[in-house]
This record gives sequence, C-alpha cells and structure tokens, in this order.
Amino acid sequence: MKFRFLAVIVGVVLLVLAAHDVPLAMHISQIERDRLITTLERDAYVLSGRVNAIMATDADALRAQTIALLDQFSTTNDATAVITDKNGYLLASTSGNDLAGEDYATRPEINSALFGRFASGVRSSSTIGEDLIYVAVPIVSGNSVLGVVRLTYPKSIIDARVADRVRSIVVAAGVSVAMAVLAAFLLASVISRPLTNLRNATDRFAYGDMSTQVDEQGPNETRQLARSFNAMADRVRSMLNMQRSFAGNAAHQIRTPLTALRLRLEQASDSIEKSPVVSRDHIEAALNETDRLTNLTEQLLRLARTEGAVLKLEIVDINNVLNELCDEWSFLAAENEIELIFETSEQFECLTNELALREIIGNYIDNAIEYSPPKAKINVIAQRISNQVVVTIRDQGPGLTADQRARAFDRFWRGTKTRDSASGAQGSGLGLAIAAQLALSSNMNLELAPSPTGVGLDAIVRIKTS
Repeated sequence: MKFRFLAVIVGVVLLVLAAHDVPLAMHISQIERDRLITTLERDAYVLSGRVNAIMATDADALRAQTIALLDQFSTTNDATAVITDKNGYLLASTSGNDLAGEDYATRPEINSALFGRFASGVRSSSTIGEDLIYVAVPIVSGNSVLGVVRLTYPKSIIDARVADRVRSIVVAAGVSVAMAVLAAFLLASVISRPLTNLRNATDRFAYGDMSTQVDEQGPNETRQLARSFNAMADRVRSMLNMQRSFAGNAAHQIRTPLTALRLRLEQASDSIEKSPVVSRDHIEAALNETDRLTNLTEQLLRLARTEGAVLKLEIVDINNVLNELCDEWSFLAAENEIELIFETSEQFECLTNELALREIIGNYIDNAIEYSPPKAKINVIAQRISNQVVVTIRDQGPGLTADQRARAFDRFWRGTKTRDSASGAQGSGLGLAIAAQLALSSNMNLELAPSPTGVGLDAIVRIKTS
C-alpha cells in the first residue's frame, strides 16, 4: 500500500509539473529569444546613429573612426558587428577574419538594409558553418542610405542562454519532485504503518492470539479503526471466556442431576422385586431429578439466547409495568404472608426493552419473596436520580455480604438460607445471570446493595433516560 500511495502522489506531482512547467519553459524560451533579438535591434540602432554622425568624413578617417567605434562596442557587447558603406563594402568589423573593402552586398540582410529596410531573422552561414541570428539596420540620412550596421550572434550561443533559463526550471522541477517523493514517503509511512500494524494484529488474532491489542496511533481515522478493533477483541475475548466458563459450569451442573438420576434408577431397579414401596420412592426421587434437570436445561438455553442478543429499544411506561408486576406477584406474596408495596412519586418513561424489564423485575421480586420471612414487607420503589430512573426492590430477608453481592450475578452461584433450603429444593443459580445479560442489551444496569433500613437487601435497576 505504501508504494502504491507513493506512486500516486509522485504521479500527481509529475502531472502538475508537466502541465505547468512545459508550457512555462516554452514561454520562457520564446521570451528569452525575443529579448535577445530586441537587445540586438536596440544596439544596432544605437550603433547606426553613432556611425551616422561620422559618415561625412573622408574615407580614411571614416574607416579609422568606425574601427575605433567598433573596438569600443566590442568591450561591452558579444555580438559580431559589421559596418558597410552605401555600396555594401566593409568599412569595419569586430571579427578578425573580415577584411576591409570586402563586398557584403551579397548577404541578404545587408542587401535588404541597403534598400532602406530593417532586416532580422535566422539564416545559415557558410562562413562559420552554423546558423546566425542577425539584425541589419540601414544608416539613413534623409532619404539616402549611407551604409548598414549589422549585428550577428551564432544561434548556438543564444540557444545555450535559453537552455540555461530552461535548465533552472528543470532543476526547480526536480527539486519539487524530490520534495514530493520525500513528503509522500513520510505521509505514506504515517498512514500505512498503523494499517500494517492493524493487519498484522488481525492476522495474529485470527490465528488464535487472543491477547492481541493495537496501539491507537496515526491519523484520526486509523485511531478510530484501532479503537474499534480493540473493542471487538475485548468483546470476543469476553465471549470466549464466558463460553468456556459456561461450558465448564454447565457440564458440572448437569453432571450432578444425571448422576443422582442414574443412582436413583439403579436403586429402584435393585429393589423393585423385594420392596416395591422403596422402588416407588426411588422412582419419585428420579422424577424430581428429571424435573430439576429439565429446569436447568431450560435456564441454560435462556442464558445462551440472551448472550450477545440485540434487543429492540422502545419507550416504556415504567409505572405501568411495575403496577402490573406487583399485581401478578401479589398472590404468591400473600401465600407467604408477605406484603408487596409499590411506591412512586411521579410518572416515568424510559428507552429500554419492556420484556427484558419485566423479566428482571420479576426475577428480583421472586428472589425477594423466596428470601423474606413471613409478615415481612417488600417495597418496589421507582424514583428519578440525576438522568436515571432507579427501580429498587427492597426486602427484609437475611441480605448478602459484600462478597456475596459481588458474585450474585455469576452463573450457577446460589444464595443460602432460602425458604425451601430445608426441603432440599435448589434453584439453578442462573436467574440473576440471565437478568444481567438482559440488562446489558437493554440500556439498563443492575446492582445489589444493603438496605438502608439495616435489614434485607436492595435489588436495583438503573435505566438511563437520556
């Protein structure tokens, strides 16, 4: 990914430079040529004016003065200067190869200037064996042409100057590309490193390294992705640990009633001929173990269904649910000589799942009835605390220690001193575990706390209102 990203960035920079610098180089090249030709034209006209001032002297003096004039010109200018008379014969030249009196009228630019026309352009020169850039200016006095001033440059010199200008653009473009490569490499590293780490972590996690975590680094998007991965990994680890614990505990819990059931059936088989009454007792005990095993299996299935479940949230009338539950459980409470009281000061509505809420509150009330002594009271209290609706089921039973409260929502954990302990009846130890799973999926939190009255236990449901 890093190199693909790098190639894309560099490719974009190259396209931008090509779109910008190629036309710019061509434009600068043309401007530089035009500038040099304009300079030649200016110098030619200046030189023509100075020659015009000495044209009235005799031939010997004219030749001497033009030579002196060109010597002075050559000290500040690299162009080759030629001055001819009105017939095209050479008066003076800055080139040591030219001879005075040589006929220059055959040169097209000189010929054109002798007729009073300005001439400039590029032509091939057989004398120097390369192209020349020339400017030829007539020396005019009134309507008469007194001579010609011609300035020339080898085209290769001007091309070299143009190339220097273009080369500076190419160097700047090269520096830009190098900086773009460096910046793209650093940026690609910043972006790809966290993604590479995340990919490696995913591979390790997929191959069974459940301890894998990803450092939250890099751009905000990759940090969010790392946080999501870590949250997913934590959830998967938690679910795997819960499954292992569930499997171990379930196997242990099912083994006990199965062993008891087998033992009872063997005893019934041994005594069926000698003592039918004893056999019947063993068979009844075996049926009780079967019922216990059936109940345990149903509870395990309910717990398995609640784990990882996503329940639909809806606006629930809390007071209406609590009123109905108190009515439903009041008959069982009355049978055990317990008074069930609902208390609230206002009407509450919360975003939760109604069936989950009924299951949790029903479980709390059932436990409160089971652990409360006769003549006791169970208060179902609904109140608003901060941004939560808090429902409390307060009993007058034996309560739980801090350690017991911490373990109460564990699977297969059972309290002691229940009303039915003496008869040997036992719960599955899954009721509160199921309630905890339902709360997790329904915008609720559960807790157990000592009753402020000093007697009994407060079973609490906290429901967020916002």
